Amino acid sequence: MKVGFYGHVRQYHDLKAELDAAIHSVLESGEYVLGPGLARFERELASFHEMKHAVGVNSGTDALWLAFLALGIGPGDDVITTSNTFFATAEAIWFTGAKVVFVEIDPYTCNIDPGRIEAAITPRTKALVPVHLYGQMADMRTISKIAKRHGLHVVEDCAQAIGAHGDGFAAGELSDAVCASFITQKNLGTFGDGGAVITNREDIASRIRALRNHGSAKRSHHSMGYNSRLDDLHAAILGVKLKQLPVWSERRREIAARYTAGLEKTGFKLPFEIPGYRHVYHLYVIETPGRDDVLEYLNDAGIDAKVHYPIAIHQQEGYPWGKAADLNVRLPLTERSAASVISLPMYPELTETEIDYVIDACCAWKSARKSA
Repeated sequence: MKVGFYGHVRQYHDLKAELDAAIHSVLESGEYVLGPGLARFERELASFHEMKHAVGVNSGTDALWLAFLALGIGPGDDVITTSNTFFATAEAIWFTGAKVVFVEIDPYTCNIDPGRIEAAITPRTKALVPVHLYGQMADMRTISKIAKRHGLHVVEDCAQAIGAHGDGFAAGELSDAVCASFITQKNLGTFGDGGAVITNREDIASRIRALRNHGSAKRSHHSMGYNSRLDDLHAAILGVKLKQLPVWSERRREIAARYTAGLEKTGFKLPFEIPGYRHVYHLYVIETPGRDDVLEYLNDAGIDAKVHYPIAIHQQEGYPWGKAADLNVRLPLTERSAASVISLPMYPELTETEIDYVIDACCAWKSARKSA
């Protein structure tokens, strides 16, 4: 049996008639950039988050970068985040000229450890960037309190956790802005790339609307800007899919529960879901020593398991060894997690047979290891 890692082709076939109609409608309208389709999706996305503004941009990376620029982050500033994330989280900070300061993870959730944040704050610190890794929100209540105590901005990297919530709080409720990614494989993904900034702050939304369009709001250029617009075709696709997101999120949770029940006696470290939180399982990540042997076994069995993320950012070749970086960063928990993670296939279109096959293969590897 073959079990693929991505389900977006199946998803397209499930929604083909509605998606094709939405795409055709945009093509016939002749309005493809900053048109009514984008405006409609932005309203729907803001409503989904119960927030005032959503601004579509061309990627999750640009969502972060433009949010930072809108907050005035730049050279001379420090921004605190985690090294246990996709490279773009730090990259977007470096784009502004600011310095990234990495903080260790909580070993249970693999999100940033709020208990270690204050020790990293200096007079140069301008913002905190919690990443809601794998689909579970960081401890925003504690992070927000720290930010208020020190007068810091908070920008949430929500690229993997749209539709998630904490215990009594939602994305954006305790921050300046939420940044989303719509690349194909995300929980809400288009057929290509895209992103958005969602915020309750009019000043941030207005600034990003100008920044994404060469500094122009209404044909008048008030400042320098960039070309970073979510086009109406992608907005139409996302508008169709947004209606399905609550059902897809619940299906992801069902699959995660099946995995957890089937793997609880294997000895793998399984995802930890904080009580009261709604984890939406962009990824279902297990941890084990000898990760590469397990990954090879699963791949040989036809299961397209992958690794997110195999090397912590501060250990990667692209880490900017200069003024924008901490040359002495040591994060043993982050490094240990990166060396042991495996992502099992996780998407709403997985069949029951495929889920059972993945569980059986993981259990078979453990059994073979014990008898060896």
